[in-house]
Amino acid sequence: MEEYRYMEPIKQEILHYWSQRAGAFGEQRIREFESDKRQRWLKEFHRYLPPKKQLRVLDIGTGTGFFACLMAAEGHEVTGIDLTPEMIEGASHMASLLGQKAQFLVMDAENPEFEEGSFDVLVTRNLTWTLPNMDRAYREWFRLLAPGGVLVNFDADYTHAAEEETSLPENHAHKLLPTQLKAENDSITMELSAYQMPRPQWDVQLLVEAGFERISVDMGVYGRIYREIDEFFNPTPIFTIAAYK
Repeated sequence: MEEYRYMEPIKQEILHYWSQRAGAFGEQRIREFESDKRQRWLKEFHRYLPPKKQLRVLDIGTGTGFFACLMAAEGHEVTGIDLTPEMIEGASHMASLLGQKAQFLVMDAENPEFEEGSFDVLVTRNLTWTLPNMDRAYREWFRLLAPGGVLVNFDADYTHAAEEETSLPENHAHKLLPTQLKAENDSITMELSAYQMPRPQWDVQLLVEAGFERISVDMGVYGRIYREIDEFFNPTPIFTIAAYK
């Protein structure tokens, strides 16, 4: 992959990890789309998105396209980007399987190749914690938004949560993760902890510096999405950050 020859080592590690996870991850996201979680996620988006209006949406770190398909099913014009080609292949497959129209591109979230003001909404899930240059990402995402546009970011303080000794429930999203991949993920998480301050407080600071306004943090989303301990359960409490241009 010529275009990633000079990629930062941590990004190379992340790319290698997710390229191995794409298949099983994609199957799980399709099941999630067909579960009660779909409507729960939509309710969260409705807190921030203007109603009854077709929006230009960018799903950053789309993975296998869960949010992209969610937004496309609502009638929006959707683009999804991800660093991992295998994930983009999975996203195209998911959209085709579900009959949803979206464009998917291999692209670095910290270096998005779009014109200024290209999107009304930016959405992302469990991505920002993997970015070694989060400040750059937020500046770039501010550039991509049209005036009045909104960033809706679902994430968790994964790098600091990993430092705490916690017991996992019997069922959770990573239950079937092979030992080798779990070790790889743990190594990446430990390495990323050197790049980040406690979140979401740090995100708010970076978003203000990037130019965003009307920034809000919602810690209650975790309880609303993950009511059951099932195959989609996330043991680390997530938060929502919404920020407007």
